[in-house]
Amino acid sequence: MKRYFHNELQDLRSKLILIGEKANEAGRIAVEGFLESDLEKTERAIKLDDEIDQLEIAIDRASVRYITLRQPMSSDVRLIFVAIKASHDLERAGDEAHSIAKKTRNILTRDGKVTNPVAIEAMSKLAFAMMKDAITCFLEEDLEVARAIMERDQEVDRLNKENFKALSASMSSGSHEASTQIETILISKSIERIADHAKNLAEEVIYLLTGE
Repeated sequence: MKRYFHNELQDLRSKLILIGEKANEAGRIAVEGFLESDLEKTERAIKLDDEIDQLEIAIDRASVRYITLRQPMSSDVRLIFVAIKASHDLERAGDEAHSIAKKTRNILTRDGKVTNPVAIEAMSKLAFAMMKDAITCFLEEDLEVARAIMERDQEVDRLNKENFKALSASMSSGSHEASTQIETILISKSIERIADHAKNLAEEVIYLLTGE
């Protein structure tokens, strides 16, 4: 299905592409910082959070302005509201990337390097691929890709549970090691939430295209 975008809608579309790219980049860099014990990458991920927040504000303002000044068709109104929800999900994905980076910084400051990454790498690859596809299916209005994302979320959930079990089972009574294990569990949970936001985006695309 093709849609004609007025200049305002085209600008909104461009901002959504940008916030999606930045949210995914922040998450990817934050996880790389964890896996590579790279403090510089964690700091780069943290700095991206402000840019993502500003883009969300700009998208909200542009959406309200379009609805207020134009007389959009019902299909475009639905698109605008979905765009607002999508930008919120992407901003929250950026918040999770920020959280991953801060917890990684704590681990590296305390331990010097990450010694037990569990299944973080495999899990993050799935989550960020889901997010990339979610952005693509929104922009290209691809119902098939949106539905496929919903199914992939289950594998991320499974890996998160495996991480929790592995880290909980090996958790020692010493506060130093336990702190690192707890923060790694929370990093895993943040990645799982990023996948949830990708799933939310997919659900919004399904609503946009089907009304359901």
